[in-house]
Amino acid sequence: MALKRREFLASVGGIAGLAVVPGGAFAAQAGATPVYKQSGAPVGARVDDLLRRMTLEEKIAQMQCVWIGKGALQHTDTSFDPAKAAAAYPHGIGMFARPSDRQLGAASAAGNSGAVANRGPKETADYVNAVQKWAMERTRLGIPIFMHEEALHGYVARDATSFPQAIGLASSFDPELVTKVFSVAAREMRARGTNLALAPVVDVAREPRWGRIEETYGEDPHLCGVMGKAAVIGFSGETLPLAPDKVYATLKHMTGHGQPESGTNIGPANVGERLLREDFFPPFEKIVRETKIAAVMPSYNEIDGIPSHANRWLLTDVLRKEWGFDGVTVSDYMAVDELVTRHHLAADVKEAARQAVKAGVDIETPDPKGYAKLGELVAEGKVSVAEIDAAVRRILKLKFEAGLFENPYADAARADALTATPDAVALARQAALKSAVLLKNERNLLPLDGKKVGKVLLLGTHAKDTPIGGYSDVPRHVVSVYEGLQAEARAQGFQLAYSEGVRITEGHVWGKDEIEFTKPEVNARLIADAVEAARSADTIVMVLGDNEQTSREAWADNHLGDRTTLDLMGQQNDLARAIFALNKPTVVVLLNGRPLSATLLAERAGALLECWYLGQETGHAVADLLFGRANPGGKLPVTIARNTGQLPMYYNRKPSTRRGYIDGVTTPLYPFGYGLSYTRFDISAPRLEQTRIAANGSTRVQVDVKNVGRVAGDEVVQLYIRDDVSSVTRPLLELKGFARVTLRPGEQRTVTFDIKPGDLAFYGADMKRAVEPGTFTIFAGPDSVNLKKTTLTVA
Repeated sequence: MALKRREFLASVGGIAGLAVVPGGAFAAQAGATPVYKQSGAPVGARVDDLLRRMTLEEKIAQMQCVWIGKGALQHTDTSFDPAKAAAAYPHGIGMFARPSDRQLGAASAAGNSGAVANRGPKETADYVNAVQKWAMERTRLGIPIFMHEEALHGYVARDATSFPQAIGLASSFDPELVTKVFSVAAREMRARGTNLALAPVVDVAREPRWGRIEETYGEDPHLCGVMGKAAVIGFSGETLPLAPDKVYATLKHMTGHGQPESGTNIGPANVGERLLREDFFPPFEKIVRETKIAAVMPSYNEIDGIPSHANRWLLTDVLRKEWGFDGVTVSDYMAVDELVTRHHLAADVKEAARQAVKAGVDIETPDPKGYAKLGELVAEGKVSVAEIDAAVRRILKLKFEAGLFENPYADAARADALTATPDAVALARQAALKSAVLLKNERNLLPLDGKKVGKVLLLGTHAKDTPIGGYSDVPRHVVSVYEGLQAEARAQGFQLAYSEGVRITEGHVWGKDEIEFTKPEVNARLIADAVEAARSADTIVMVLGDNEQTSREAWADNHLGDRTTLDLMGQQNDLARAIFALNKPTVVVLLNGRPLSATLLAERAGALLECWYLGQETGHAVADLLFGRANPGGKLPVTIARNTGQLPMYYNRKPSTRRGYIDGVTTPLYPFGYGLSYTRFDISAPRLEQTRIAANGSTRVQVDVKNVGRVAGDEVVQLYIRDDVSSVTRPLLELKGFARVTLRPGEQRTVTFDIKPGDLAFYGADMKRAVEPGTFTIFAGPDSVNLKKTTLTVA
């Protein structure tokens, strides 16, 4: 009865405001400004005060989000209607999903769905401001709203700057660059009123058939952790309250998501606790412990029979109690409902909501479904008010720390001017240059000399219609490879011709469900035309790979994106064979999201450049790289297998793997960390300041790197460790440090790494983390194969 009376009093404003009084104490004072509205009051006191005033319905509303339901809150012109919002959500709402999309009442893609153009900068800011004005002025307590958007490789909104896809950024091995990229994304998001990014993805990706591998930073826990941390700092900065040009970040997806059974999205993660702790947890743990990360999103998949959205051990015992995470957990889209529809873990959405709350999921996205039943669950005693309060307390704390109670609005007049600014576009070009990986350069075919290339023939449908990867909207301009080479031809005076050569799909809109593959007879004609055009060419550049439909997130049974093969799709190899048969200098540029088993290209191309998806400045970057204004220095963040029969294939394997096949080899097509340059580098063996340390000791490692070639370039010095003999089997190699350095011809630099106890520790048979005495081999080199070594003894 006391609980019900308190809820009643709060609903009618029966609890008086709390005001600051001398001496720092807080006391009720009639007529005073409520503490939660006092910007100078401590955040904890503001949260306590507001929570006491809220009804149960208002609390539950903070745990809910609206996306598809936005269609019912809008005028016919899709502008926001506060009267409809008040009727639909009389207690307010905690979160709005994707305010930039022109949601009309049905689910659509994040970004360009191909159905309708989304809102531009000013219109989005106006929309956000109207929603926030309703929340602040027309709901009882005036609680501002979280506005979340996607931001995988830049803000996913119309006109926003598009950077290289995440797997491309990972290839840069440059965390400072990643911080700059997501600082721009945050600035553009906040300019339109967004305050929460659903990024970065720090899943360790060990399954290249999985269509979402492009969204990740690759296969290595250390690389994913370092790059993910850099992204979080770019989004959010390193201090609170949140700066006016920053947004909160969300770690995705906890966890095991990157090695699904059969390579299909949301498949079970068939891994044990040790593998979770050694390989999949580290990026999440590092970022939780070392940044101001605000939110974590559980993964769709199950681990050992327990879906992540119902896994209390994962979301409460590990994430909160072990690691100390005090932010908000945000469900993935429709994942609470999928406890019913996909996992069959709950009979209905009400039971699914109970399981999710008990596990530790604070907010359901994208629309209230299971969490619309929370009031009933409380009334039935299946969820306690204390559990609701705990979640809402975390939500309110973030809103106060973001300064949203003081100013939740965007400056609509400046939103357009702060989008795709010259410095952002320049950074997109720099990021594209640093993301490319040179895989082959036979007889130094690259860089091309504009005075000697003769007639250049450019081939490939995506040389003109350039893909930029999933989770993209439409930037103000995407520079195609054709545009980039056109400018180069004009500047250097060579002749450029183009032939489509081969087409993969009819259109490549990421959000469109149906995929229409180009008919073989159409490609036969295109290939014949390309071969005829090639006969009169002196140099050939082929643009091959994938597009946003041939590798993507499989978010529904009618929207698939995973593959059974890693080969080039369609008739691309047919074109390549026909062109290679002419024996002309041929450069292949790959634009793709997944690592491809491009064995034909690796064997026959004169030069092979892995560009992934380079973003809106693709054409400029490709021209800069092909003609030597930039020197490729990226490295592979994944192992590239020769075929699917070799899978799983990742560098940090156990000693008992890859014994051999009767019909093939066990070596990859290209190893993790691999990448060539237009110059040559010499990397020394690692030198230890102390060759013998205690189990709790540390030592410093020095590695010399020298440019022994003729042009300036970048090298990524990589440090690996192997525990030589251990009580539990350990990987043959583990990346523990890397540094990208730029050197002039003849220049030498010494790179320094620190080896700490955490770099040597592992989970023993008792599942406790410790450093065991013994020897460790310390390796250094340009990739995971070409390494020099020394020995460290732990006594």
